[in-house]
Amino acid sequence: MSRYFTEDHEWVDVDGDTGTVGISDYAQGQLGDIVFVDVPEAGKQLGKGDEAAVVESVKAASDVYSPVSGTVTEGNAALSDDPSLVNSDPEAEGWFFRITLSDPAELETLMDEAAYAEFVAKL
Repeated sequence: MSRYFTEDHEWVDVDGDTGTVGISDYAQGQLGDIVFVDVPEAGKQLGKGDEAAVVESVKAASDVYSPVSGTVTEGNAALSDDPSLVNSDPEAEGWFFRITLSDPAELETLMDEAAYAEFVAKL
């Protein structure tokens, strides 16, 4: 499995043609305590960069953008009951949605973990 990041702090773990999408630990730290998450439903078509989800914290609301194009196969239902999973485990159990990639070549425009770490260090 490979993990890629965007400059907007979304991540996508890719396994075959399926991606699991969430926000980075850095992003959740900037947002503060997450109180609500609205994830896309299965079947929704997303283009790279489309608004895909909404996350609300005690500080602000923020859009989450799809790092890749494709069809949503699953939203993380656990976030409805416990949105704080985004804070406690943002890069694992706090994922937002799964998507079937329509253009795997889009991954080439994203950062790997090392490049993302360098990017965040400069912020």
